[in-house]
Amino acid sequence: MFPTDALAAGNDVGKNVANLLKGYAGELYGGIVAVISLMFLLNRRYTELAVFLFAAIVVAWMVFAPDEIATAAEGIGKQVFG
Repeated sequence: MFPTDALAAGNDVGKNVANLLKGYAGELYGGIVAVISLMFLLNRRYTELAVFLFAAIVVAWMVFAPDEIATAAEGIGKQVFG
């Protein structure tokens, strides 16, 4: 009845939708990685499987946790440059 009260409550639709889509994207990414990993595993390409999984983890970290990347980069920069 009073839309200003609803806005004052802090409902952030954009943030909620972003979190929902991020969850779906994570599940989809995990499924794709799993299917490709099974292909490597069934063909007994263990070295290529290890490289692929390492690359998949790095990409997922960069895509799904950019704040952690920034924090890690700042820490490395402070260690290297003082």
